[in-house]
Amino acid sequence: QVQLVESGGGLVQAGGSLRLSCAASGSIFRINVMGWYRQAPGKQRELVATITSSRITIYADSVKGRFTISRDNAKNTVYLQMNSLEPEDTAVYTCNAEITHFNTNTQYYWGQGTQVTVSS
Repeated sequence: QVQLVESGGGLVQAGGSLRLSCAASGSIFRINVMGWYRQAPGKQRELVATITSSRITIYADSVKGRFTISRDNAKNTVYLQMNSLEPEDTAVYTCNAEITHFNTNTQYYWGQGTQVTVSS
């Protein structure tokens, strides 16, 4: 099995920065795509950013130019650097990873989520 453990959420004033981390552990042969999603109260979960094993990235339009996703393949960890935070960024941020196991099966895993609150 695989676990994704997130850290780095918290309360920050508008214009501030936070850095989220998500570390994967367990039976991992290869981590293909890693990403961050978020869900605000009363809203559907939305994609924030994803990054492939070759570091190709995709961002939601709402975070382009403010957020940066990166990964450390040696540590099986993905990061989300969030700058110029806005109250609209307030949400639970959840890590996602597409993982290939040693038996060649590929599965998607989710973290437990971390709260990010941006005050105005």
